[in-house]
Amino acid sequence: MEFQDVVRRRRMVRRFTAEPVSEETLQRIMRNAVRGPSAGFSQGQGFLVLRGEQLRRLTEMFEWWSGEDAKTAPVVVIPFSAKDVYLERYAEADKDWTGLADEDRWPVPYWDIDTGMAALLILQTAVDEGLGAVFFGTDRETWPELRAAFGVPDRYVPIGMIAIGHSAEESVSEGASPLQRRRKLFDEVVHWGQWQ
Repeated sequence: MEFQDVVRRRRMVRRFTAEPVSEETLQRIMRNAVRGPSAGFSQGQGFLVLRGEQLRRLTEMFEWWSGEDAKTAPVVVIPFSAKDVYLERYAEADKDWTGLADEDRWPVPYWDIDTGMAALLILQTAVDEGLGAVFFGTDRETWPELRAAFGVPDRYVPIGMIAIGHSAEESVSEGASPLQRRRKLFDEVVHWGQWQ
């Protein structure tokens, strides 16, 4: 698929068929995820891929997840960011001059931004593979239980979850959400030279 087609077709899909996602496709999705930008090449992301019994455990553990239409997806990827990995990287000799070993010196949390970019690569690769996907948030109160259930180190924070599978939805019109909320006009969000 051409890149412009991937961008144009990418949308959040919330209902999935029971058809499994092939191992080859899932490997391609995750290999693309780790190719995203990373400040200082810190690589402070981690990804938990859940299928089958592990995914059933997730559904059973969390009520908020059980109520989501996305629970019909055969795969869920949880992208995690690790702030400490970035701070440690910027304390190394080749980066210590930046002062960014101190969290307060960062203008924005690049650990979350980089992980968000990786999440977008997952969403785009799913489209390129002919699949649907949806990114959705998590309940902060469940993070300790999530970490404990799946052996995730405390330093990793889930930025959300991505359900992936074959879409069971009819396509929506281009430029509108499933609720028919229109996409803002290009000139409303893109400003050339000055914000007006």
